[in-house]
Amino acid sequence: MLTEEQLIQVRRHLHEIPELALHETQTHDYLLKVIKGFNQTNLEIRVPEELPTAILVLVHGSAPQRTIGYRTDIDALPVTEQTGLPFASHHPGVMHACGHDIHMTVALGVLSYFSDHQPKDNLLFFFQPAEESDYGGKRAYEAGVFTGKWRPDEFYGLHDNPDLPAGAIGCRMGTLFAGTTEVNIDINGKGGHAAYPQDANDTVVAAASLIMQVQTIISRNIDPIASGVITLGKVRGGTIRNVIAGHTRIEGTIRGLTQKMIEYIDHRLQAVCDGVAASFGLEVKLGLNQGGYWPVENNPALTRRFIDYMQQAPDVNFIETAPAMTGEDFGYLLAQFPGTMFWLGVEDDSQLHSATLTPNEDAIQKGVDAITGFLNYRMQEN
Repeated sequence: MLTEEQLIQVRRHLHEIPELALHETQTHDYLLKVIKGFNQTNLEIRVPEELPTAILVLVHGSAPQRTIGYRTDIDALPVTEQTGLPFASHHPGVMHACGHDIHMTVALGVLSYFSDHQPKDNLLFFFQPAEESDYGGKRAYEAGVFTGKWRPDEFYGLHDNPDLPAGAIGCRMGTLFAGTTEVNIDINGKGGHAAYPQDANDTVVAAASLIMQVQTIISRNIDPIASGVITLGKVRGGTIRNVIAGHTRIEGTIRGLTQKMIEYIDHRLQAVCDGVAASFGLEVKLGLNQGGYWPVENNPALTRRFIDYMQQAPDVNFIETAPAMTGEDFGYLLAQFPGTMFWLGVEDDSQLHSATLTPNEDAIQKGVDAITGFLNYRMQEN
């Protein structure tokens, strides 16, 4: 079983070798090396051909009634590190700015514990590539990775949180993270001379009208008590000041706390686009790409059990948290399997995705202890 000092060294090495989505080869090889150093008596390791940087580890239980899944993400972000740490990223322009090095280390700590202490139920550890982009969870599911003995009955996973004290566990009933959808709108009209607007069809004017109408979707179509966001963050149209633009592109994002909410916003956005197309007599193409970034909607029964355990565990600092509008592709897996995502506090002044993010390493062992305690508690139940 890995000691706290060993866990910290593992984390620091992982921090040095960050890799982008679907290119986590060095990370994969290091994880595999560490895992193969554990007691292998009850372990079964699988590297799926369909997703070659992923790793699945099945821990065979002594008297299994279920298979409990635990997921950690392994990719990093295209961020140039500015922490000044002696173990800073060795890969220019890439950094574990979202704390996935912490996620992986905690997962390895939990796995090392159960490699030496055979669990009652089967445990499935999923080291998942491509969380930050390219939705690795959805890819794995659609490739049939979770079938047969590799199919979990329930799934758990964490995300670090710099706003919580180091080692604290945060969770809530309902949605933890919003779902996200990329929005791309192409408006095609007719270019022309600025002095002869009657001979053109101005897509910039149509875009301005569309942008203003889109703002009414949240303010006038969504229950004020509910939560949804549409942000159109990029507009590109035209080439020069005295030419009417024949094409304008708008790019943005949708956020919602339930999949039903996101689908409703999608529907209303399409209606606005259709209306602008009709009223201006031009073409408006709407592209929506949600991928695997569904809302992280925690299962009520499993999450109630998880919270009850964390609240009564003497060594756990449990904090009930509010939902966040950030996205996480674990939401897709929770739409396929019942489960719970929770926060692990890492107490830092810098925020997630920041070039100066420096998680407090005191959180690692506390996270391992809290999760192993919960899993042992869960396996005592019928």
